[in-house]
Amino acid sequence: MKRSRFLMMAAVLVLAGACSKEEGATPATDTPPGPPLEAEIRMNVSYGPDPQQVYDLYLPAGRSAANTKVIVLIHGGGWVEGDKTDMDSVALYLRQQHPHHAVANINYVLADSGVTKAFPYQFLDLGAVLDQLDAQHQQLQVKPEFALVGVSAGAHIAMIYDNVYDAQDRVKLVADVVGPTDFTDPYYIANPMLPLAMALLTDGSAYPPGTDLARALSPAWQASAQTSPTVMLYGNTDDLVPPSNAYTLDSVLTGFGVPHQLTLYPGGHGGWAESDMGDMLGQISDWIGQYLPVE
Repeated sequence: MKRSRFLMMAAVLVLAGACSKEEGATPATDTPPGPPLEAEIRMNVSYGPDPQQVYDLYLPAGRSAANTKVIVLIHGGGWVEGDKTDMDSVALYLRQQHPHHAVANINYVLADSGVTKAFPYQFLDLGAVLDQLDAQHQQLQVKPEFALVGVSAGAHIAMIYDNVYDAQDRVKLVADVVGPTDFTDPYYIANPMLPLAMALLTDGSAYPPGTDLARALSPAWQASAQTSPTVMLYGNTDDLVPPSNAYTLDSVLTGFGVPHQLTLYPGGHGGWAESDMGDMLGQISDWIGQYLPVE
């Protein structure tokens, strides 16, 4: 079981699962009756009260709760901007390459001028999406096993969720595209704005007193042998997320024996050559095929 600060929530989920198996309950079917289901697109599905808490859901034809796993896309934008539409081209590519998977392209509540905080709430937003897809898996006819594909801040959210909050081990793969992994990196520590940024982005009251937030919010410091297989894709001249962050996570995952792969492309924080973008997407697709196969 992966670590979680929300053991009470996990216990409630376990109890709910136990109640669903009470004697006399009608067992749910993993295959819907009648003809195969048609493909369906549901836009702006709500998963919470905030208008930003929505996702687009692409359900494939012939899906079933026994086999149809879910690819979840998480946009970037420095935790303060961006939108799920930024990932539309990735969603289209993955739907074409993996026509038997469902795809969820999510928004989360953005941090706003230090009033609305990013952490830990953006991690919890991702969890709320997975919880909803899990709770509705029979209705939707999907299997609650997930690949998380994140870009920049979205990759950071995916990695922290996988390492800290995925108590049920539902995440089977993380695709990390230029995600920050280590805020204790000298590259960041040398920036005098780091403490202010941490304060503006983080609700300190949500963490135990004395928490080293730079470590608590760094995927490389939260990784363990239970970290999901991770494909890592970075730019070798990135001035927002330095290559040293990629090397640090690569070393940590090697130490824990976690399957992973690191590729550095010529260029910065995106905007890579077309051939490199194609290679990046191809690698993500290959890892989905290996670690989130639809049988």
